[in-house]
Amino acid sequence: MKTPQPVRGMQSLLGEEADRMAAVVAAFDKVRRLYGFRRVDVPMLEDTAVFARTMGETTDVVSKEMYSFEDKSGDPVTLRPEFTAGIARAFLSEGWQQHVPLKVATHGAAFRYERPQKGRFRQFHQLDAEIIGAPEPASDVELLCFADQLLKELGIDAAVLKLNTLGDPDTRAAWRDALHAHFTKHRGDLSEESRDRLDRNPLRILDSKAHADWPIVDAAPVIDDFLTSDAGEFFARVTAGLDAAGVNWERAPRLVRGLDYYRHTAFEFMTDQLGAQGTVLAGGRYDGLMESLGGPHTPAVGWAAGIERLSMLIDAPAVEQPLVVIVPLGDRAATAAEGIIAGLRRDGIASDMAYRGNMKKRMSKANASGATYALIIGDDELDRGEAQLKTLASGEQRAVTLGQLAQAIAE
Repeated sequence: MKTPQPVRGMQSLLGEEADRMAAVVAAFDKVRRLYGFRRVDVPMLEDTAVFARTMGETTDVVSKEMYSFEDKSGDPVTLRPEFTAGIARAFLSEGWQQHVPLKVATHGAAFRYERPQKGRFRQFHQLDAEIIGAPEPASDVELLCFADQLLKELGIDAAVLKLNTLGDPDTRAAWRDALHAHFTKHRGDLSEESRDRLDRNPLRILDSKAHADWPIVDAAPVIDDFLTSDAGEFFARVTAGLDAAGVNWERAPRLVRGLDYYRHTAFEFMTDQLGAQGTVLAGGRYDGLMESLGGPHTPAVGWAAGIERLSMLIDAPAVEQPLVVIVPLGDRAATAAEGIIAGLRRDGIASDMAYRGNMKKRMSKANASGATYALIIGDDELDRGEAQLKTLASGEQRAVTLGQLAQAIAE
């Protein structure tokens, strides 16, 4: 019988890879608590409309990449491709409006059917942080400081914050019209994908990966020429807040978000350490998203980061090691060792057992584990109510009474 193989783009993790991802999540939880973001969980499976209405029917994610199907009742459902839409749905349907301004954070698996590549899988894992119900620029600053401190906590100092404003609705509408007029003049020279985007969403042409489009994009109007005074003041307050907080940033005037509900701040933390896929954390203000789900106007800002990508950028975490390995010699000692190791673990002492082989092989396992001590127990030791505690690095060995094991090891 042929052994089943993993589904393409799915991964099973053991050892360092799993430890790296756990280290990213641990750092995220640490910084989340410092910033007062509440931990939330949302379903992995949502009504397909949640994503179609918030992410846009014509986006690649919705049209090509979502894992969508009908459940046994015939209802269209989708495995989440990201977190924001599900959090927005929960905000509206679970009565979370009473908590505004609401600062929430979560992490977990998400799913997109796309070509697997370095740091990108069909089942991948994200960190997510959102502030809902706060229109102030200070919310954008706080969220960006959270992101910056997380990257510093992980030791990722080379990531650069790229920052732009998308302005208010009046700004965005005027800029969109100007971009449409500019790109229409060059329609014949644009790539096929950009020509397709021209009438649907000319802002997305600014993201084009086609080299032929780049000179045309470089000559396109910039948003600063269309900023209203309110939009300009909002962005100035965000940048002043970042400067006051000591967060370094660079202006990226071509950085955009294609969907119309995005407003004001858009940002990405970029690195050159992952090749072409250089974004490790990205987000922006999405003041119009709740309305796309039938809710009231609710300002919000958020970001997401790929755990796999972040885990590739950090130093390998220290291997988890037991403090002590128990080496029982003989059947009677093996039985007694079960009670001894349970007691040590209840006392908070990381312990392991060398079950197999002769004395030499069991001591070899103790050394290979990285433990500080070996606790050797034989019939003679049991008769005396003691065990031999050996310091593996020095070879020093001493007798310890069984009733004082935890104290002796801790000391």
